[in-house]
Amino acid sequence: MAVEVIFQLIGGLGFFLFGIKFMSEALNRVSSSKVKSLVSHLTSNRLIAFSVGAGITALIQSSSAMTVMVIGFINAGLLTLRQAIPVVIGSNIGTTFTAWLISFFAIFKITHYALPAVGIGFVLMVACKKGKSKRWGEVLFGFGVLFVGIGFMKDAFVPLQSYDEISNIMVKFSQYPILGVVVGTAITMLFQSSSATIALVQVLAFKGLIDFPSTLPLILGDNIGTTITAQIARIGGNTDSKRIAWVHTLFNVIGTVYMLSLIYLGVYQRFIEWIIPGEITVKNIMFHIALSHSVFNVINSIIFLPLVLWLERLVIRIVAENPDEIHREPQYLEKHLIETPSLALDQSRKEILRMLHLAQSALKDAIKVVIENKDELIEKVAKKEDAVDNLQAEITKYLIDISVKDLEQEQAQMIPVFIHSVNDIERISDQAENIAELADRRPNEDLLFTDVARKELEQMIQVVMEMIDDVSSGLEDGKTYHAIDALKKEDMLNEMQIRFREQHIMRLKEKSCDILAGFVFTDFVDALEKIGDHLSNISKGLKRGFKWA
Repeated sequence: MAVEVIFQLIGGLGFFLFGIKFMSEALNRVSSSKVKSLVSHLTSNRLIAFSVGAGITALIQSSSAMTVMVIGFINAGLLTLRQAIPVVIGSNIGTTFTAWLISFFAIFKITHYALPAVGIGFVLMVACKKGKSKRWGEVLFGFGVLFVGIGFMKDAFVPLQSYDEISNIMVKFSQYPILGVVVGTAITMLFQSSSATIALVQVLAFKGLIDFPSTLPLILGDNIGTTITAQIARIGGNTDSKRIAWVHTLFNVIGTVYMLSLIYLGVYQRFIEWIIPGEITVKNIMFHIALSHSVFNVINSIIFLPLVLWLERLVIRIVAENPDEIHREPQYLEKHLIETPSLALDQSRKEILRMLHLAQSALKDAIKVVIENKDELIEKVAKKEDAVDNLQAEITKYLIDISVKDLEQEQAQMIPVFIHSVNDIERISDQAENIAELADRRPNEDLLFTDVARKELEQMIQVVMEMIDDVSSGLEDGKTYHAIDALKKEDMLNEMQIRFREQHIMRLKEKSCDILAGFVFTDFVDALEKIGDHLSNISKGLKRGFKWA
């Protein structure tokens, strides 16, 4: 008997988890483009962002999927930490929809129609090769499987109704709420689905194996356990994605701590019973549980939504900034300053300087790839180049927005210089990526330049880095002598390129160097010279005092 109960329970849970996952993914595919558009464009306002998080989570029926999606948007630079916090808070409201769905359909015995739903959904999936009909077939199939699982779980608990030991264990959850929180957390972490835990609690209550007060700690634990998915998803992400995972965790942990005190006092139970008056019966206990789940998240949201800035500061203190973090998004381009062009142009200059430093960092990593065989930096170079590309687009757009304002002549002259400088910096990062890609053309893993070739490269690299420093100083303080120094170094680079190429040809004739390594050498030299050309272009603008000739 016991084995049959366990097998039926495990199988029912398996059907439920598969069904809700399959339906969630199908709903996500049906509305994926709309979902992504909503999340990325409707998050400027806190209340709208909150509503988007709640609505989309109710649609895709998974707060975990929603939080993972938000983490992905943060990693991609589509959302800032401040924009994402209300979305995550809202997702905790949306996730309670599943409990209401189960409560409603349990009363109307929707499980009787679960198998037909599976059959019709499967036919649509097979018959319709593509399009929305196939996707809605997947939704219907997942929906049916979900309730087949609930049906199995309900049947599995029937024999347990006669066991006093089960009732005694459940009574302890009302006597020792902390134990219930721990169990609820553990179950949700195990299944990585808050919906599965709530469904399990609802079925237990429906079968009379657990009373309403005993469900409340389990519900609180369920809310803590659901944060594990976000904590897993943030692994390998950027700093802000780790911070948003902590927002999700803190929201539920802090809420559980203060709500637990209300459960100890019996206040929370009486509040739910006040909303749904009358005797708690087998028929309505599922609604009580669904309402308890929703009320916890609604109250928590009302408390935390005005505290978004406080939450942001708290998680920034918890998760320290990674010094190697690559920030794709602008740090200085404040849109409200566009109405004051002088300040906006100064912010543009700061962002251009940051962009140059990022390109320089990419170049340093690329050099290490070829000179020191540090292939692990290739991906880092690509990410930095991608960040520079993004900054090019953002800075250019910002400068164009400034250009339509009422500008003084000196301010109007600066804009084309800045735009050309941004383009040249982007090409510097392109050359850095080209240098890193030279690693693919090495004759073997240990690319060995001759001592003379290595010294020649080191000379050119030193001049290029000094030239970048000159341009950086010029962008920072506007002094023209930095530009003059940079242009002198550009002449040195041109001379070095010609001389080093000639000396390289002599080494080839003397057969004192590897031919394939020699190809890498010449391309390396050419790339460094091209970087000098782009730095020269920026220097000419600096020399003219940011004026377009």
